[in-house]
Amino acid sequence: MTPFQSWFQTESRRQFLGRGVNAVGFAALASLLEQKVSANEPTGLNAALPRTHLPAKAKHVIYLHMVGGPPQMDLYDYKPQMRRYYDVELPDSVRRGQRLTTMTSGQARFPIAPSKFRFARHGQCGMWVTELLPNTARMVDDMCFIRTMNTEAINHEPAITYMQTGNQVTGRPCLGAWASYGLGSMNQNLPTFVVLVARPTNQEQVQAISARLWQSGYLPGEHAGCSFRSAGDPILYINNPPGVSPEVRRRTLDGLRRLNEMNLEIVGDPETHTRIQQYEMAFRMQQSVPELTDLASEPASTFRLYGDAARNPGTFANVVLQARRMVERGVRFIQVYLNNWDTHSNVAGRLPDQCRDVDQACAGLIQDLKNKGLFDSTLIIWGGEFGRTIYSQGGLTPSNYGRDHHPRCFTMWMAGGGSRGGQIYGQTDDFSYNIDENPVHIRDFHATVLHLLGIDHARFSYRYQGLDQRLTGVEQAHVINELLA
Repeated sequence: MTPFQSWFQTESRRQFLGRGVNAVGFAALASLLEQKVSANEPTGLNAALPRTHLPAKAKHVIYLHMVGGPPQMDLYDYKPQMRRYYDVELPDSVRRGQRLTTMTSGQARFPIAPSKFRFARHGQCGMWVTELLPNTARMVDDMCFIRTMNTEAINHEPAITYMQTGNQVTGRPCLGAWASYGLGSMNQNLPTFVVLVARPTNQEQVQAISARLWQSGYLPGEHAGCSFRSAGDPILYINNPPGVSPEVRRRTLDGLRRLNEMNLEIVGDPETHTRIQQYEMAFRMQQSVPELTDLASEPASTFRLYGDAARNPGTFANVVLQARRMVERGVRFIQVYLNNWDTHSNVAGRLPDQCRDVDQACAGLIQDLKNKGLFDSTLIIWGGEFGRTIYSQGGLTPSNYGRDHHPRCFTMWMAGGGSRGGQIYGQTDDFSYNIDENPVHIRDFHATVLHLLGIDHARFSYRYQGLDQRLTGVEQAHVINELLA
C-alpha cells in the first residue's frame, strides 16, 4: 500500500467533503476549456481547414534561410560613399552605444571596411546589386527588397530562432508549423511542411542547424517539419526492410492503428493522434517520395535554368529544384537552409563562393515557377537572421576584411505569392548601420507573410497554458502594405 492509499483510507467524511468543494467549479472549467480547445484545435488531416480570414494570394512558401547573416552592404545595400572612409574609425554618432558581440567589443578600433565588390543598377526599379549576383540581378523587377529588417537578437541561435518562430526562446512553433496548422495539406501523400538543408561549397565556418528550428512547439506534433536528407534515402527507413512486402507493412500498420486508437480513446493524448497520422503518412510517402526526388524526368532546359550543380544531390541548386517539384505536388511550406554566411573574416574568399551557390539557382527558381504558372501562388523568401557590420572585425586590407553580427538593419527579399515585384522598401544610413526610413521588424515581416497566406495575424492564435498564443506575440505588429502587389 502506497502512502497516498493509506492516507485516503484514513480520511474523514469532513475531509472528503472539504476536498470536493471545488469539484463542481473544476468540472465547469474543464467543460469551458474543452469547448475552447475543440473550437481552436482540430488536429487531424480531416480537420476544418483552412483558418483564413481574407483571400490568400500565396498557396505555397519556399523560405530560403541563409544561415549566418549575409553582409547587406556587400550584396544589396550599396554604400559608395564608404570608399572615402576606408580605415576610418566608425563615428560614435553612428554607433550610438549599440550593443556589440564579444567578438569585437574588445577591439581597439572599429575601422570602416567599404565593400570591395562592384555594384550596378538593374531593372526598371533601378535596384543596386553586387557583381557577385549577375543572374539574380536580372530578376529584380520580380523581387521585393526590404532593406530595413531589424531584430533585437545579436547571436546566431536566438536570432535564427527569433526569425523562424517569432521569439528568441526555443520551444515555440516555427512559421512553417503555423502555416501547416492554419492552412493544412494540399497533398495527402506528402508532408505539409518539408525541411531541406543544402550543403555549401565552402565549408570554412558552418553554423549548427538544429531540428528545434522546425518543431511544432505547442501546436499538435503533426505540424512539425519533415526533414529530407540531401544524400542517400531522402527519409531514413522510407523503404521496407528486406523480406517485408508492402502487404505485410500495411497489415502491421493497421494493427498498430487499432492499438493506438484504443489508447487514444482511453487516455486522450493528442500525441497518440499525431502518431497515428504520421504512421499513415509514412506509408503513403513510400510511394510518393521516390518519384518526387527522382530528377530523371526533368528536361535539359531545367538544368540550364538552375545550373549543372542542380544534378548533384545536396547542393543549393539541387535542393531548390526539389523545392519547386514539391510545390508542383502540393507541399504547402518548404524551408531551405544554406550555411556558411557567418563572415567574421575572409569576406573576399568566402562571399563569392556563397553567391555562386545561390545566384543562378534563385534566378532559375523564379523563372521556373513563372514558366509553370506557379509564381503568382508561390511566395519565395530569401534572407538571414541578421546583417553584418560596416566596420571590420580583425585585420583590414584593401583586398580583404571581416564583418561582425549586426541586428540593427539587414536586407531580405521576397518574390511571387502576392509580393510587389520591383519594390525597394526602407532606407538605411550612409553606413548601413541604422535605419533612416521605414523599419520592418520581424513581427511586421511575419504579419505580412501571414497576410499573403490569407491569415490575419491578430486573429490567428492557439490556446496554450491559458493564453491565446500567436506567431507575432503580444507586441504591435503591422502588415507592410507597400510590400503587397
